[in-house]
Amino acid sequence: MTDGDYLWCAVNLLLDEEEEAALLCPDCRAESQRDRCPVCGREKSAVVRGENPAFDLARFEAMRDGKVPKRKEAVP
Repeated sequence: MTDGDYLWCAVNLLLDEEEEAALLCPDCRAESQRDRCPVCGREKSAVVRGENPAFDLARFEAMRDGKVPKRKEAVP
């Protein structure tokens, strides 16, 4: 794909999102535009440090030591 093709796709993606938003009522549109966490879905707040709320320190330390960490159950 050329740079022009990528630009065309990006512009059309934005236009499609705007068209979908225009179909929603004002309350649903405002809710859909809130910045949410891709991991848990909660609304994002200002992050004081560059900290990842989904980072699992215990899992990281186990993997750093060459161990296979236990898998956590998915939260519904």
